[in-house]
Amino acid sequence: MKKSKAPCALQTCLVCRQCLPSWMPAVREHRRNFGIKKGAVLFREGDPVKGIFFLEAGTVKVHKHWAEGKELIVRFARAGDIVGHRGVGGDLTYPVTATAMEVVNVCYFDLDFFNDTLRVNHELLYTLMMFYAAELQESEKRMRNLAHMSVKGRLAYALLTLKNKFGYDRDGFIDLPLSRQDLASYIGATYETTFRMLAAMTADQLIATSGRSIALTDEKRLARLMEE
Repeated sequence: MKKSKAPCALQTCLVCRQCLPSWMPAVREHRRNFGIKKGAVLFREGDPVKGIFFLEAGTVKVHKHWAEGKELIVRFARAGDIVGHRGVGGDLTYPVTATAMEVVNVCYFDLDFFNDTLRVNHELLYTLMMFYAAELQESEKRMRNLAHMSVKGRLAYALLTLKNKFGYDRDGFIDLPLSRQDLASYIGATYETTFRMLAAMTADQLIATSGRSIALTDEKRLARLMEE
């Protein structure tokens, strides 16, 4: 990681938005800003937890080993999101890996200061608790889908979820270009199966693709696939 010459504007992440004004000088003093290149690893599965990361700009995929030679993408994080929180508590090791999907700017707080911040700033603590609850619910849905939903249903669910999180770009595509392999890792399927399902959805005019970009052309029919 390369130290950023321009520190964050203290407006993007949860800490900046939810802390008491009187606590902000401490935030300004303890923050550390970094820039990482596309493909660089922020932290690895099994590493000891030393702090918490907030994304100021860019996108990160959070993933873990699933089977030999395979990975399961747990979530995608964008600007304003917290990364590394899954390692807090317990044995303080990261259960996942975080990899930059593009150039990413990060705001970092060491764990002791972050814990002190939570004790002082109750609004931040409440917001973080709601975030954990929502993430737990989403994780349970995804595990249910892996067990009971067809690959086409899981793909439809994933595309609608990504659209809701990232929205559309100015050309009408989901604002998160994805390789077919990353999409396969996100839905828990093989590359070949994912490729076939995308081709079938394109033929059925449910989606349109351009390189790594995907547009949803019939969201209602995609939603029905999740229920079949």
